[in-house]
Amino acid sequence: MSVVDAHHHVWDLSVRDQDWITGTELQPLRRNFAVADLTLETGAAGVDRTVLVQTVTVPEETREFLALADGHELIAGVVGWTDLTRPDVAEELARLRELPGGQYLKAIRHQVQGEPDPEWLLRADVRRGLAAVADAGLVYDLLVLPHQLPACAKAAAALPELIFVLDHLGKPPIASGAREPWTSEIRALAALPNTVCKLSGMVTEADLTSWTVDGLRPYAEVVLEAFGPQRLMFGSDWPVCTLSATYGEVLSVARELTEGLGTADRTEVFAGTATRVYGL
Repeated sequence: MSVVDAHHHVWDLSVRDQDWITGTELQPLRRNFAVADLTLETGAAGVDRTVLVQTVTVPEETREFLALADGHELIAGVVGWTDLTRPDVAEELARLRELPGGQYLKAIRHQVQGEPDPEWLLRADVRRGLAAVADAGLVYDLLVLPHQLPACAKAAAALPELIFVLDHLGKPPIASGAREPWTSEIRALAALPNTVCKLSGMVTEADLTSWTVDGLRPYAEVVLEAFGPQRLMFGSDWPVCTLSATYGEVLSVARELTEGLGTADRTEVFAGTATRVYGL
C-alpha cells in the first residue's frame, strides 16, 4: 500500500532556534533533524511521499522549505506560514508561489494554539487572510487546542470555499482520558464538508511513557466516524513523535487503529486523502 506521511517537520538549530522547545520533557528535540534523517525513517517504513509542515512563524522558514522540496523527491508538499493579518497577504502568497519550489506550497498554517483569544480565527483581519488562502487555491491547516474547536467550526462555516485540515485531532486530552467536550466539538466540525482531519500527534497527547493503542483507540474511533476515511489522513508528526515512539511505531499504531477498515478506505487514510486534499 502506498503511504503518504501528511505531517512532519525538519529543523537546523544552527540556522534558527526552535524557541518552542522548552522544559525538560522536550529536550530530546533540541538537536538537528534533517531530510536525510527523515529519509532513513521513511525508507525503512515504506513511506513514498511526505508533506513538510512549518514550525516557527518566520517568513524565511517557508522559503527554505520550498527549496528543500524542490531538491528532495520525497517531499511532495509544504505547509508554510505567512502572516494572515498582513494587508498584502494575497501578494505574499503569490510571491511564495514564484520562488524555486513554489509549486510545492500546498497550505498555510499558523500556531493558533498559542493565541490567547479563543476566537482568533474569527477576527476580521484573519478572516480576510483565510479568504486569500482560499483564493490562492491553498488549504489551511488548523493547529489548535480543544477549547478553540468551536471557532474552527465557525470559521469553516463562514468560508466554505476553503478546506480546513485539523492537525493532531485537535489535541484531545488523551493523557487524562477525558473525551468531552472534545468529542462533541469534533463532530460539529466534521459536519462541515470542507473539513479534514489528520490522524497524527496522538502518542504525544497521551502519556509519553505509558501510552497504549487501546488508550488511543477511542479518540481514533471518534474521528474515523465523524470525518470518514475520505477526510482522514495519516501523519507521523516526526520528529516530535520521537518523544514517545519511533517513526515505525507511529505508522504501525495508525495501521492497527484502522485495521477494521476495508482496503479502499485504508488506502484513503494512508495516501488518497492527503494526495487529493493537498494536490500532491
